[in-house]
Amino acid sequence: MFPDTCYPYTSGGGDSGECKAKCTDGSDKKMFKAKSHYTVSSSDEAIKTEILTNGPVEGAFSVYKDFMSYTGGVYVHKTGAKLGGHAIRILGWGNEGGVDYWLCANSWGPSWGLKGAFKIKTGDCGMNDDVVAGMADV
Repeated sequence: MFPDTCYPYTSGGGDSGECKAKCTDGSDKKMFKAKSHYTVSSSDEAIKTEILTNGPVEGAFSVYKDFMSYTGGVYVHKTGAKLGGHAIRILGWGNEGGVDYWLCANSWGPSWGLKGAFKIKTGDCGMNDDVVAGMADV
C-alpha cells in the first residue's frame, strides 16, 4: 500500500531493524544529509500544510493496549493501559464517518493494520503534539 523505494519501512520483529548496504532490489541506496529540521505546530492545519508543501512528517503518540488489536477504520483510544510511546510517519489525512483522522505508516510491517498503515483520530493519544519535519540537502 505504501511502498518505499529502497526497502520497506519496518522495524522487523520488534527489533530496531538494520541499516542495509543495498536496496531490496539489489540497487545501491542513495544517501541524503539533512539540511534542516524543525518542529511543526500542533494544529491540524499546520500539519496538513507541512505535508502538502514538503511531504510526510514524523510524529509520536502514546500507545494503549487497544491499539494492538487495530485492524481497520479510524482508531480512537477507548480502553486499556498505556504501553509507551511510538514514532510513526504521518502521510496524509481524511474524514471517515465524521471523524477526522491522520493516515500513518507504522513500522510493524505489511501484515499489521492496513498493510502497515493505520488511521487515527487527529489529536488522539497526543498525535499532534510531537510532529517534526526536515529538508534534505540534495
